Amino acid sequence: MKSKAILSIFILALTFFGCKIENKSKTLRLGHGLDVSHSVHKAMVKMGEDLFERSGGKLKLEIYPSQQLGTERECLELLQIGSLDMTKVSVGVLENFAPKMKVLGLPFLFRDRQHSFDVLDGPIGKMLLNDGEKYWLKGLGYYDAGSRSFYTMNKPIEKPSDLEGEKIRVMESVTAVNMVKALGGSPTPISWGELYTSLQQGVVDGAENNPPSFYLSRHYEVCKYYTLDEHTVLPDVLLIGTYVWDKLNEQEQNWLNESVEESVKYQRILWAEAEEEALQEVQKAGVKIFRPDKSLFAEKVQSIYEGYKDDSEIYPLIKQIQETH
Repeated sequence: MKSKAILSIFILALTFFGCKIENKSKTLRLGHGLDVSHSVHKAMVKMGEDLFERSGGKLKLEIYPSQQLGTERECLELLQIGSLDMTKVSVGVLENFAPKMKVLGLPFLFRDRQHSFDVLDGPIGKMLLNDGEKYWLKGLGYYDAGSRSFYTMNKPIEKPSDLEGEKIRVMESVTAVNMVKALGGSPTPISWGELYTSLQQGVVDGAENNPPSFYLSRHYEVCKYYTLDEHTVLPDVLLIGTYVWDKLNEQEQNWLNESVEESVKYQRILWAEAEEEALQEVQKAGVKIFRPDKSLFAEKVQSIYEGYKDDSEIYPLIKQIQETH
């Protein structure tokens, strides 16, 4: 993977300098790991179109989807050294770079989807977007990634005890690892791009993700049980490297922020449609959907919250989020 990252840096360097020589416009290069049919990618395409129009062609966006430039972690590292301009990652991965972000990965933190929007669009969400600046990462906005639930190959997960002995793929996130452990499962970090093969080969027994990701990844071909326990509402975060951000003038920053804001609104509409379609299509493909008693799962993860009581940064954040209306 290191050689892949080095190759990506070389390609991006050629692209960057080529653009500089050809014209005076600035091109922002955005790498992410999702398929082009995903609502986030479509929203990014709109963002690029809006940015070009707003700036009169002075700012352009080049998008590299499907892990062309590496995994989410690798894209973040490229941002930190200034070899990539923008990326989209899950909060679960970002918490390794912006520690306060881990609060958003706590299971059953939000009462419902609207509660999550109220938090993310409000002062708490805006504060968290800036948490990575000391690590050369600036958050620009949150894309909706719905609720994450368990899908498995061999049996449905109708109650927490059904997870015992099951190897469940999780992101490279301490919070996700702790959650699966608390529920009785065996958490196994694997990159998204390697998960389909890992499921086929029995490296893991299942995974957890939102309906569109379950559908578009075709993981439903291997996993025929989907349990909508909706344990976490984990947004995607759009970021820009501070090295690049600081080189944009105030007008350019405004153009970008305005385009991001419109992109986020557009993506939430697309997401709601994609979520409904995904659940319909996986059921057509033979997947059985289960809607368990969520309180059984919520009770099992309370120990995670207890573990933060002495954390002077995270615990007050938990309380602020729970009290947001």
